[in-house]
Amino acid sequence: MKSRHLYIVVGIAGIFASAVATDAARDAEPVTKAPGIAIGQPVARVAVLDPSMARETEAAIYRGLDWLAANQRADGSWSDTNYPALTALPLWCFARSNHPRKQEITERAVKFILSCTQQDGGIYRKIEGRPGGGLSNYNTATCMIALHSTHREDLIPYVQKARKFIAASQYMGDDMYRGGLGYDASTKRNYTDLMNSLFGYEAMRLTEGVEDVKAKTEKKTDLDWDAARKFLDRLQNNENSDKANAGGFPYRPDEGKAGAVTNAAGKVVFNSYGSMTYAGLLAMVYCNVDRNDPRVRSAFDWSVKHWCLDENPGMGPQGLYFFYHVLTKSLAAYGEDSLPMKDKPAVHWRTELVKKLLALQKTTTEGQVYWFNETGRFMESDKVLCTAYCILALEIASGQ
Repeated sequence: MKSRHLYIVVGIAGIFASAVATDAARDAEPVTKAPGIAIGQPVARVAVLDPSMARETEAAIYRGLDWLAANQRADGSWSDTNYPALTALPLWCFARSNHPRKQEITERAVKFILSCTQQDGGIYRKIEGRPGGGLSNYNTATCMIALHSTHREDLIPYVQKARKFIAASQYMGDDMYRGGLGYDASTKRNYTDLMNSLFGYEAMRLTEGVEDVKAKTEKKTDLDWDAARKFLDRLQNNENSDKANAGGFPYRPDEGKAGAVTNAAGKVVFNSYGSMTYAGLLAMVYCNVDRNDPRVRSAFDWSVKHWCLDENPGMGPQGLYFFYHVLTKSLAAYGEDSLPMKDKPAVHWRTELVKKLLALQKTTTEGQVYWFNETGRFMESDKVLCTAYCILALEIASGQ
C-alpha cells in the first residue's frame, strides 16, 4: 500500500473522518477496512457489542441524557458558567443522540455557548487574575467541536472564527514548547502541555470541513502540523529516556503529574501515565502519524502493557473519567478492538470498558443515571463533567 499517513478512524465523536490523509497520501490506494465517512457527517452505526450489552448500553446512555436534561438550566448552561466547555460536552452528547428532547436541549445549549463568544473568535469567559485566564484554548476547542457536531449551517461562521483563534494560539517560539498549545496564549505564559494540545489538535481536525465552504479567495486556517508532530516527538518517552516509560507520555516537557525517575544516564525522566499516553496516541492520529510508525506502535504497546480500568495507570483514581474518555477515543481511532495480552487471552476493550462504566453508574430515585469521581482532582467531582465523559465514551465504544 502506498499510503504513508493514512488512518482508519471510525466512531470518534460522530464527526470523525474514516480516512485522514496528508496531501502526500491523497492518491493512496483505497482502504477497505471501513466505509468512507466525510468529516462533519454522522458515523454509520456498527455492531461492536453483543446484543444484550448493546441494549444495556443504550439504556444507560438514554438515562444519562435524562439526567443531563433534568440538570440543564433555563439559560441552556450546565455546571460552572465560567467554563462554557462544561456546557459544550453535554451538547456534544445530545447532538450525537436520538433523545426525544434533543432539539430543545441543543438549541438552549447553543444559545448559551454563543453568549460566550469573544471578539477574538474564542469561545470562553474572561477571568481576570487567574493563571491561564479563562482557559480559552480548552473552552474554545471543546465548544467549536460541539457546535460543529450539531450540523447547523448557521453555526459555521462561529466555528471558522474559533479555528482562527486556536490556530493563533499554537505556540511557535524557539524552545521545547514549540508546536503545542497551553491554557491561554494571551497570558504570555510560554509553556504548552499535552492535554491542551490534544484539545486544540482535535478541534482543528474535527472541524476542518468548514474550510471547504470559504470563498476561493479567502485564506484557509490551519495549524502547523509539522510543528505539532515535533512537539509530540519531544514529549514522548523513548528507549533513551527510560525503558520502563518508553512509548508513554507525561503531561508536558518539563513537568510530570505522575512523578519522575532518574535513568541510567543520570537524566530525570517524567513518568508516563495512562490518560496522557492515550492522549499522545490520539494526538498522533490527528497529526497524521502513520499507525505503523514506531512512535505510534510504542504508545499503543505501552497502553497494552499497562492495561487497567480500575485506575488511571500511574495516577490511581485521579483523572479517572477523563482517562476512560480519552482511552475510548484513542483506541477507536487506532482501529484495534482486540488488545494482545502477554500470557493471557486478548482483551476486547470495548466490552470491558462498557462493563466498567455500567458498573460505576449512579442511579437517582427517578431512574436517571450519572457518574462522578470521589477523588475530585481535575474537576472530576463535577457530575456534569464525568457524566458527559461517560456518555460520549459509551456512545463511541458501542458504535453509536
